[in-house]
Amino acid sequence: MKFEFLDYFIFIGYILVIVSLGLWVSRDKKGHTKDSKDYFLAGKSLPWWAIGASLIAANISAEQFIGMSGSGFAVGLAIASYEWMAAITLIIVGKFFLPIFIEKELFTIPQFIEKRFSENLKTILAVFWVSLFIFVNLTSVLFLGGKAIDTIVGIGDGTLIFPAILGLALIAAAYSLYGGLSAVAWTDVLQVILLVVGGLITSIIALSHVTPDGNIMSGLSHVYDTAGDKFHMILSRDNPEYFNLPGIAVLIGGMWVANLYYWGFNQYIIQRTLAAKSIKEAQRGIAFAAFLKLIIPLIVVIPGIVAFVMFSQPEGTAIIPGVKEAFSNIDGSINYDKAYPWLISEFIPVGLKGLVLAALTAAIVSSLASMLNSTSTIFTMDIYKPYLHKNSDEKRLVSVGRISSAVALVIAVALAPLLGNIPQMFQYIQEYTGLVSPGILGVFLMGLFWKKTTNKAAIIGVIGSTFVALLLKASVVDLPWMDQMFYTLIITMVIITGVSLLTSENDDDPKGISITAKLFRTDSVFNILAYVIIVITSVLYAIFW
Repeated sequence: MKFEFLDYFIFIGYILVIVSLGLWVSRDKKGHTKDSKDYFLAGKSLPWWAIGASLIAANISAEQFIGMSGSGFAVGLAIASYEWMAAITLIIVGKFFLPIFIEKELFTIPQFIEKRFSENLKTILAVFWVSLFIFVNLTSVLFLGGKAIDTIVGIGDGTLIFPAILGLALIAAAYSLYGGLSAVAWTDVLQVILLVVGGLITSIIALSHVTPDGNIMSGLSHVYDTAGDKFHMILSRDNPEYFNLPGIAVLIGGMWVANLYYWGFNQYIIQRTLAAKSIKEAQRGIAFAAFLKLIIPLIVVIPGIVAFVMFSQPEGTAIIPGVKEAFSNIDGSINYDKAYPWLISEFIPVGLKGLVLAALTAAIVSSLASMLNSTSTIFTMDIYKPYLHKNSDEKRLVSVGRISSAVALVIAVALAPLLGNIPQMFQYIQEYTGLVSPGILGVFLMGLFWKKTTNKAAIIGVIGSTFVALLLKASVVDLPWMDQMFYTLIITMVIITGVSLLTSENDDDPKGISITAKLFRTDSVFNILAYVIIVITSVLYAIFW
């Protein structure tokens, strides 16, 4: 079922609306020229609902739609731990991290490192993050997006991957390079509505095609009955995917490292909360995003499980010609990441296919725009301004931000096609990011909550953690990579503690943060929302344990 005129019309209409909206909301107001606070922090004017929507739009991308659906095919609902535990993580970030970041009036996460530790450590991490955004995040999102569009629009032979990568890059650049965070955040409100609606449409239509009768409820029942082992959140040791999601350790170990690092100290995520009107708006936006995280598995994991049932063809499943061939690689392996785009190309009807592709593109473009803005923010404020042009005026800073975004995008477009076919891309990205995230998380946690932590200890900790991670990865003890992350974090924090106690000349480090109960006081709205989210998450785990 290929694209027709109506699909192209709807898709092109989406592009025009998004680009026009981005340019309109980011236009220079009469008598006001855009400065660095406008460009990088949207003038600190974002309300809670824009923050929450933008957080999810920045987070949900090809990584989730393509990669997590592929993991849903291979692993099942257990992969949803990334989403449901993220809801709890967001509450922790809103309660304990955000008040400190906003009090420090940060533009970037590396600036916190400078205020708490030193300019040298800030620069090390700034260079690391710019490199990570360009060479891992931007390239993987572009490649997965190009691969999906090639499957949906073309014939899935790879000929459209690079043109699609180029098209996605141009759409993101069309408004984000000019408008900065304002354009990104306000368009994200529309993008997140589109990606949720489009995702639900895909899930519903896929379920209606599982069984011959075309009934959605019987399709859901059939999927649950025939793929019951795919609906367990906690995997047993005999599960072949245990080493990706190691059972109960997911709840009490390495998943916390991945989530706290990503949601608490990742520039392209946390930046929209730094742009809030107030701390209350930022915290309510975080809680809104946490609610949205609870429903994300419905639109990214369930389709992967449905595709697994169609591929396996248990008794009672509708006969779908060519399904085995669609997921089989030349070498006989299974192409898990083809699940989501294959469902769209096979079952979404004319008109809706254009809308669903627009939703998928919205997820990709919003993430690209967020990553580009954050890359340029860190480069401009943490590398260019302090080292290359200390006396830059506001106009120059905005120009540098735009140029650095464009350069980062060109590099990512050039490198994206080189990624090739990596099975379960989502898990691959998580695993290799996990080599560095425990050390960075350890430095932040110790810097935030232990006043004795010294700069020397933080530098030794963050560098040493990479060697610890590599040693654990190469160890003769066969550890799941998520456990490796957890042990790396613990060892890093022990190293930081030891070095701090040996090198500190004072009882507390002079740059230590004074923590008071008042700093972490939250209003009743946030508290109620937090309790509700915790209860819902607990119930979900109890049902699908």
